Amino acid sequence: MPSEIDLTWPTSADLRLQAGTHRLLHDVTELGGAIGFLSPPTRADTDAWLDGVLAAVRAGDAALAVAMADNHIAAMGLWRRMPGAVFAHSATVERVMAHPSARGLGLGRQIVTALIDNARNTGLETLTLGVRGNNHGAIELYEQLGFREWGRLPNVIEIGNDRYDDIRMYLELPRHPTITLRGSQPGGPGWSPRRQVQEPADSLP
Repeated sequence: MPSEIDLTWPTSADLRLQAGTHRLLHDVTELGGAIGFLSPPTRADTDAWLDGVLAAVRAGDAALAVAMADNHIAAMGLWRRMPGAVFAHSATVERVMAHPSARGLGLGRQIVTALIDNARNTGLETLTLGVRGNNHGAIELYEQLGFREWGRLPNVIEIGNDRYDDIRMYLELPRHPTITLRGSQPGGPGWSPRRQVQEPADSLP
């Protein structure tokens, strides 16, 4: 068991971060982890992914949390701001994972909790995520941290000939007191009324 866990928030990549990220993504995928790769990625794949994430971090549109144990990357996860001006205060939580050698240390909880705190301090209002339907442990963790299911697409995640549900979850964060929550009430930009259904003429008295 590692003696100490250090949480870092990198903004640029060095050789250690690149190598550690590749090791983590490769080994988690190799054991069937649901992190977006169908087969273990190459170093070129993981370097390109990391470069994209860190570019978003430097632009203020993402945050990458990395847990270091015994000088190795043991876990990571990120939030990424949703595209489009109307979603500027919402982000998705992505790629939460722990290395197989570091399972059971509570690193997933530590990473997600850190991402929630960081998102709150950044001023985000809503976090969303997607999780494979059979990943019951992750779903339980997210529920314990306040996430709630808002929908699911049944049997759309393809792993060979198997199909799994795509479960979508959300967490609401504190909003500025000046924010008005209008939900689905009528009125406002983009509003349209429901169409009135005309009764057939032969059904009228």
